Amino acid sequence: MIKNRGKIRGTSYKHRMQRVLDIYNAHVNEGLSTREILRRYIQPEFPISESTLYNYFGKEFGDEANRPEEPGLFDGFDDDSR
Repeated sequence: MIKNRGKIRGTSYKHRMQRVLDIYNAHVNEGLSTREILRRYIQPEFPISESTLYNYFGKEFGDEANRPEEPGLFDGFDDDSR
């Protein structure tokens, strides 16, 4: 049995996710709901659920995933300064 199978993200996953987001972005300005775009344009090519589509919206990949973390509000302050 393969452990941590859900955490492996290959190039085919990234390609599928990018293609789905491209299809969504091409039709989002037509005034259709996300569910309608999913049913009309995405599901015929990629049979994914609505929750998977929303997961794709929250994912970062490519160069964006490797960007440095933004500085925090309290960076530079010592916790032991009392």
